[in-house]
Amino acid sequence: MPLTRRQSEILEYIREYTQREGYAPTLQEIGRQFGLSSVATVHKHVAHLVSKGYLRRARRNASRDLTVVGEALPGTSAVSVPLLGTVAAGLPIEALPEAEELILPEQWLGRQRTYALRVRGDSMIDEQIRDGDVVVVEERETARNGETVIALIDGESATVKQYQRRGAVIQLIPANPTMAPLEYPEDQVRIQGVVIGVLRRF
Repeated sequence: MPLTRRQSEILEYIREYTQREGYAPTLQEIGRQFGLSSVATVHKHVAHLVSKGYLRRARRNASRDLTVVGEALPGTSAVSVPLLGTVAAGLPIEALPEAEELILPEQWLGRQRTYALRVRGDSMIDEQIRDGDVVVVEERETARNGETVIALIDGESATVKQYQRRGAVIQLIPANPTMAPLEYPEDQVRIQGVVIGVLRRF
């Protein structure tokens, strides 16, 4: 989810402060950095960063409990990425936010912000994406033909499919021979990310 300019500045400040000091700044310190006298205003910005999956709170009511999601965990080569909801591998369904995180090897991260979605449905079984799997997604707004993408349709529902552009028409193609491709005018489809990995619990 996109950030406002001030949210981006606060996120970068928290990242730099944490790397320098080894712990996160307090809300009061963030406020002083940006000339915000109201702690409630700072809390609102931080809450938006948490809800959008950029920050997590390790302990409630602690003054330095903020951690930047996707940063390497201390003493490990692992990272925490947000599990943002459920996406359809079938007909599109709404992707709902869920308060969960996954710990992944650092090498699983994409070049852009990385997050995860749980898959519902079996339209992508020939790409080894099955019902109940978790896909790791690199956040992107564009894709190349043939890439497996998370596509938001009409600004309301998300689906995982193979991407194909044919002129002004976007085809979202299932990897299941029993299912037909979905076709939409380009203005009805927004790419949210490209699948870069699959997790499965046996």
